[in-house]
Amino acid sequence: MTAMLKKILIAATALTSMASSAALAADKTLYVGMNGGTMEKTYTEHVFPLFEKETGIKVVVVPGTSTDILAKMQAQKDAPQMHIAFLDDGLMFRAIGMGMCAPINQSATMKQLYPVAQFKDNMAAAVNMGMVGLAYNKKMFEENGWSAPDSWLALTDPKYKGKVVVQSAPSSSFGLHAFLMFNRTQGGNESDVEPGFKNWKPKVGPNVLEYIPSSSKISEMVQTGEAAIFPLTPTGVGALKEKGVQVEYAQPKEGSVVLMVGECVIKNNSEPDLTQKLAEFLLSAPAQEAALQYGSQIPSNTTAKATKDKEAELRTFQANMENAKLVDWDVINEKRTEWNDRWNREIER
Repeated sequence: MTAMLKKILIAATALTSMASSAALAADKTLYVGMNGGTMEKTYTEHVFPLFEKETGIKVVVVPGTSTDILAKMQAQKDAPQMHIAFLDDGLMFRAIGMGMCAPINQSATMKQLYPVAQFKDNMAAAVNMGMVGLAYNKKMFEENGWSAPDSWLALTDPKYKGKVVVQSAPSSSFGLHAFLMFNRTQGGNESDVEPGFKNWKPKVGPNVLEYIPSSSKISEMVQTGEAAIFPLTPTGVGALKEKGVQVEYAQPKEGSVVLMVGECVIKNNSEPDLTQKLAEFLLSAPAQEAALQYGSQIPSNTTAKATKDKEAELRTFQANMENAKLVDWDVINEKRTEWNDRWNREIER
């Protein structure tokens, strides 16, 4: 056999192998648990198609809240039916603690992420970034000649009596973050929440119109002139503004609270290699640029670029990251049931 013939046979074998691998991939479907609504629409229409075109692997969303997805992971622990789960960072720490996530393979892409976006031991990584600060009713503030709030202590200002709306801390990360940052202004930390519980009711309580279970009521309460100020994310503010609701985001001088949606490669899933491939893609600049452009999902990949209409949004976020704070989710998850009971008993009662 001539050297040339050998080369032809080797090349033909390689092409056959590649075609075979592509054919096998084309028959595969990966299932991703994530929030429904805007996130599902963004990923289904603009992000996953990029991966499907490149690999031939189909991606299907299993919609639900982070709590729903975590419950599914627990129920399916012995035989996972999902491959990747998107979870809010607090619940992600819980999933990791339960041993339900496999490490994400180290890659050049992982090194492009914000350091805070890389969970310990690569057990998860953030696919998008957010932060909880204060939002306010722009029309009401202009009519009253009020300056934009610049501190978590604004929640205690008497001029907002009966005009503060807070998401219930037991059911919402936004409400929990507001409480923990107020607790810090009173000298506490996650390991010591006594200052927060002692001072919230007399200092913030008189201003609170209502403790709401989620942020869904805020749009209505702003438009009816009931809500002046409330914890929210820049992304949440942007979504309200797109609907014509007159709100603005304000970064507290003590810092906002970093809020991330992380991806977990579900342990013992049926397609570990393909799942790792999808996990890396979702952390890449092209995937996150599409999520930013079409869904205002702030990238965790620092090399991702914004289109002209999203440049200001991304620059503002990056500036606010300079004093954004992390909370200790290990302590929070350990104590949250106790705090929830105490919140219901002492604050919302």
